[in-house]
Amino acid sequence: MDFRKATDALCAPLTHAELAKALGVSVPLIRQARLKPEANAHRTAPQGWEQAVSDLAEDRAKRYRELAERLRNDRR
Repeated sequence: MDFRKATDALCAPLTHAELAKALGVSVPLIRQARLKPEANAHRTAPQGWEQAVSDLAEDRAKRYRELAERLRNDRR
C-alpha cells in the first residue's frame, strides 16, 4: 500500500449521503437534524439514529483496524 492510498483510507469522511442511506432518509433531513434546535429548519433526528451511528462507527473502527494491520504487515 502506498502513502496516498493509506492516507486516503485514514482520512475518508463519512458523508451525509452514507448516513442518510443507513437511516433510510434523505440527505436534507440529515442536514436539518444536525442544525441547532433553535434554527427554523431544524428537524428531529430520525428514529433509530443511535443504532445506525453505532453500526457505522463499528464499521469504521473495523476498517481502521484492517488498515493498521495491513500497514504493519507491509513493513515486515
